[in-house]
Amino acid sequence: MVSSIEFRSPWPRRTDVTLDCGRRCSDTRDFSIVMAFQPIVDARLRRIHGYEALVRGANGESAAKVIGAIDEKSLYAFDQACRVIAIRSAMELGLDRRLTINFFPQAIYHAESCLRLTLEAAAKYGLPLDRITFEFTENQRVVDHGHLKAIVETYRHHGFQTALDDFGAGFAGLSMLASFQPDVLKLDRALVSRIDESPARQAILAGVQLIAERLGLGLIAEGVERIEEFRILEDKGIRYFQGYLFAKPEISHLFRDDEIPWPYP
Repeated sequence: MVSSIEFRSPWPRRTDVTLDCGRRCSDTRDFSIVMAFQPIVDARLRRIHGYEALVRGANGESAAKVIGAIDEKSLYAFDQACRVIAIRSAMELGLDRRLTINFFPQAIYHAESCLRLTLEAAAKYGLPLDRITFEFTENQRVVDHGHLKAIVETYRHHGFQTALDDFGAGFAGLSMLASFQPDVLKLDRALVSRIDESPARQAILAGVQLIAERLGLGLIAEGVERIEEFRILEDKGIRYFQGYLFAKPEISHLFRDDEIPWPYP
């Protein structure tokens, strides 16, 4: 049984923390969460490229259930908790690859000051900043592209990478890319699903690949569940993959290279 981490402040052993990211957070509710890790694989090198940290409840509750219980005034504290716990848990498990952490743009009031605890956690547990990717999703109805651009630029200044999750499925779409560019686009499951049977999806993929190439962005195909999807995506030049075909997220476990069931010799 995995023991959960009781979270009372954004940093271990601090008892009177002022959450000063633009305002004081008055919510004192505890968060009892753990992290599951899902590998992102490099099909060209047949190795794990990195891991995405995914929040779970103390009893294995899904991310959707955990996040759904967080109200707006608790979101900043929850966002900070997830960052610190993801870094700590991964490093205690022996992380030696890239770590991807999800963040909530609407929880960040000032990009620089809201990084303080992240920087402290990375230094404390010995995780180089250039091995951290912060991932956000366009599904979050980010209206202020200027604010999000400032976050991305601040993170890049510190050496972090940023990734746009669920690309092609949300509300911002291409207009977001016109305003600013993250380092990586993660192709939405809706585009990946049964792409081997869909000339339309294949045509859209070709367009996204051209955009990524012109803008210098990396691509990750996520939600890959069928070997046929993997084969056509790899054949069309996709190198990085994430999905149940390779591994499901597991709480407090980092998969090894030899645990990945590669769908070819």
